[in-house]
Amino acid sequence: MNWHNRYVQQAAWTRRLRLHLFERAGLGGARRVLEVGCGTGAILADLSTPASIHGLDLAADSLLQARLHAPAARLTRGDALALPYPWPGFDITCCHFLLLWVSDPLQALSEMKRVTRPGGYVLALAEPDYTGRIDEPEDLAPLGRWQTESLRRQGADPGLGRQLADLFYRAGIAILETGPMQAEAGQALTAAERENEWSVLEADLAGTVPEHELSKLKLADARAWSLGTRRLHVPTYFACGQV
Repeated sequence: MNWHNRYVQQAAWTRRLRLHLFERAGLGGARRVLEVGCGTGAILADLSTPASIHGLDLAADSLLQARLHAPAARLTRGDALALPYPWPGFDITCCHFLLLWVSDPLQALSEMKRVTRPGGYVLALAEPDYTGRIDEPEDLAPLGRWQTESLRRQGADPGLGRQLADLFYRAGIAILETGPMQAEAGQALTAAERENEWSVLEADLAGTVPEHELSKLKLADARAWSLGTRRLHVPTYFACGQV
């Protein structure tokens, strides 16, 4: 599984929304911007700003890739639950598909607030709700159930997205804008994107779903796309708040 390709795919899904939210947060006039959980640098590489860009991730191998994809960023290895910045020095602090993976998302948001200057912005750019995943035709519905169960086994909260506004409120971040993203991700996936989706599913479900069952559904999936009857939608939420 090529995770950088996956992160680039996710970044493409959210790019229009990100541009809007970064503009609202004053990216053009920002001096310091932090992405918490920057992964391999897919979001950092797409930032267009004169600001000093910072990225933090817990995985050393991801940061090695981020140094290649976002060479201008200042990268730090660290934990979202205890950010290694002692002062509130960032104008914008953001995350992207992160909070569902942390053991205490409220603590992570509280830390993001702590390191953001008064009047600055905290952005959760995308958090999915896999419990609301829609698969059509109906014979493909098991895919969503299996993936949700797999995410729970991996320690993620597959329903985090629908809790996002409440988490901002509990963290004391004044919400300016929040809600579900427009359903763009599953509307017209290319063949390469569909194969990437299957790479993620096969990685998630390895050892838990018989290979012949997956193969049968993969064929049904391809057939539905070719007939124009395929629908795949995971509700994904965002929030923009001010400190």
